[in-house]
Amino acid sequence: MANLYVYFIMEKELAKRLVLEYQEFVNGVKFIERDIKVDYKGNNVFVGLRRAGKSYLLYQSIHKMLKSGHSIEEILFFNFEDDRIGELNVGDLDTIKLAYEELYETKPIFFLDEIQLVEHWEKFARRLADTGYQVFITGSNAKMLSNEIATTLGGRYYVTEVFPFSFYEYLKIKDIKVPKNWQHTPSTQLVRNFNPYFISGGLPEVIGKDDIFKREWISSLFNKIYFSDLVLRHSVRNSKALKILIRKMAENIMQPATFNRMASVVSASSYKVKPDTVAEYCQYLIDSFLVFPVENFAAKLQDKVSVRKYYFADNGFITLFVNDANALLLENLVAVTLRKKYPGELMYFSTNVEVDFYLPEQKISFQVSYSIKDDATYKREVRALVSLNKYIPQNKMYIITIDEEGIIEEDDCKIYVVPIWKWCLEMR
Repeated sequence: MANLYVYFIMEKELAKRLVLEYQEFVNGVKFIERDIKVDYKGNNVFVGLRRAGKSYLLYQSIHKMLKSGHSIEEILFFNFEDDRIGELNVGDLDTIKLAYEELYETKPIFFLDEIQLVEHWEKFARRLADTGYQVFITGSNAKMLSNEIATTLGGRYYVTEVFPFSFYEYLKIKDIKVPKNWQHTPSTQLVRNFNPYFISGGLPEVIGKDDIFKREWISSLFNKIYFSDLVLRHSVRNSKALKILIRKMAENIMQPATFNRMASVVSASSYKVKPDTVAEYCQYLIDSFLVFPVENFAAKLQDKVSVRKYYFADNGFITLFVNDANALLLENLVAVTLRKKYPGELMYFSTNVEVDFYLPEQKISFQVSYSIKDDATYKREVRALVSLNKYIPQNKMYIITIDEEGIIEEDDCKIYVVPIWKWCLEMR
């Protein structure tokens, strides 16, 4: 018993040292303030892809607290990916809380980074909320958003999905000012800086790297997600089939996919896999935030899950798998931008015509085409929007292109043709 007692005293002392060390770190950390809504008076859960900037959103929240009059002593920040703490259980969360209380008399504000690594963390989080503590949490597992977790937390937390940086945020990091009348004044600087963002994506740590190192960093992150969040977490035995599935999803972003079809495509590559297994793999990918699905608004209920489009959380991942991917990158970026702007609403519309993206509550629809200079392409994209408008009158319709701009008026419809870089800035 004596050895066990010493063990827990040592753990608490480590927790104290870390609390103090983290306070010093977060007090001096530098960050770019993000255009993300945060309830600074409530409890928050930030979820999303690894390295998308969730921790920096915690730092932003901490500095908001400090500016509003809170002291650094009130901040209880803890990083559960710190290799010095090993594997923790829910009881260790109470040890951290007790360690803080032995350091300070003040009531802490909790900032818990990657807490999903602690089993049954949600019980601790709910107890904190129930007893009047303010809590900010980050996590990289979509199961934090499951019905079970939502029920356990009891509606006590505001959940925000964090994506990589938008184009506007990318410009802020590069210290590039957006002119006041940028919509009407040609800016070669904005267009020139859009291309690296378009190809390499908006992951914060990629933006500051030289081009020759960007692909290497994105590849390293993908491998971390692939092995840690997919293969190891879910004990995937046919890991080669999983990687082929990811590659095929990147190659076919613009097409709706069924589990049967994806299983056939993967199996044709010499790694046999069943549709039920593909369905499981797709859910693992969604849970890791690597991809997200878009359902067909017009589909029957049973088809909404089984026939979906899949998009990647960041364009940089697509460039790992596909060469000359501009058309894919264009549609993927539109999907990501719309999902950020309208969480929970994004769909596509497919009956006898297909519209790439549809927002049912807003009644706004989008076609995505690299160029509509070709007459057949022009007619196809316009006809789809006009047909949807006859079925469900639209408030606004767009065709997003790489660099073409204008207004099309046809069959009592006004369709706005907008280049992707300009549209991304308008959507900030």
